[in-house]
Amino acid sequence: MVMPSLKNFAITASMAMASAASAHAGAAISVTGPKIDFIKIDETITLRRMVTGPTSATGTVLFLHGFPETLTVWKEIAETLGKDYEVHAFDWPGYGQSSRPSASQFSYSPRDYAKVLRAYIEKTGVDRSNLVIYASDIGGLPALLLALDEPTVARKIIVGDFAPFNRPQYMYESLQNLKAEPTATPTRAYMNKTSDEILQNVHRRGLAPETQYELAPEVQADMKDSWARNGVTSADAFAFYYSHFTRDEDYLEANLHKLKTPVKVIWGDRDIYIKAGMGKEFAERTNSQFELLAGIGHFPHLQDPARTVEEVRAAFAD
Repeated sequence: MVMPSLKNFAITASMAMASAASAHAGAAISVTGPKIDFIKIDETITLRRMVTGPTSATGTVLFLHGFPETLTVWKEIAETLGKDYEVHAFDWPGYGQSSRPSASQFSYSPRDYAKVLRAYIEKTGVDRSNLVIYASDIGGLPALLLALDEPTVARKIIVGDFAPFNRPQYMYESLQNLKAEPTATPTRAYMNKTSDEILQNVHRRGLAPETQYELAPEVQADMKDSWARNGVTSADAFAFYYSHFTRDEDYLEANLHKLKTPVKVIWGDRDIYIKAGMGKEFAERTNSQFELLAGIGHFPHLQDPARTVEEVRAAFAD
């Protein structure tokens, strides 16, 4: 069977979306090459996903993206790791071509994202004992919340550049403003108004001119084309997430003693959105390994994908 390449991504995804409503949830995945399809989580949520890997994989990797990304940000990394491992990535609800229910139907909170993550792992039937989860930005807290309840959810979780605790002193002002009124609504409106600028520059802020980089054209196009769908934008989903953020951060902090899954924390030392002190505190309090990446901003997997590949391989070698 010839699988679609990601260069034909838009065509493949459009065709898949047209048939998504009739797709069988958790259908078997061919791992002989890259594949984009959809998986039904429940009556409200259907996720677009990418899966690739060899016929006989030595482990499974699940990548969880952040704002304003889609699963396409993992393309280069997936192509490399897919020679040895089964690699999964999906669009969070509110991003890419995954479902975008109203906030009355789905909260977009870290806690509910954790439920989506659990359902994805269950429906795909991956071997949790040989699973590495790599979670960035908004993906970090859901992965850890799930691990509180299910310590054997993964062999290891790699997290970075996220906000495990409610620490305003470490947060970019506009992010902190999303947490509550009266600043949340105008901040969300401004983000929607300036979406083009966000998509062009969010990954470059805080970096010296000589270290700034461009995103792959298909990544940029997918984020732009999927910013707004079904009346919900990626900024809306982000704002909904942040409206529940403090509650779920506080829950994690109060239950750190339940976190038994091995965790490694990585952080870009040039991250201006969430300062490295946040990651350092989390690592110290959970006895996790902490690594500060020199010259790297908020998106290590975009700025230095080879390093991300090394991190995943090292997790399996542990």
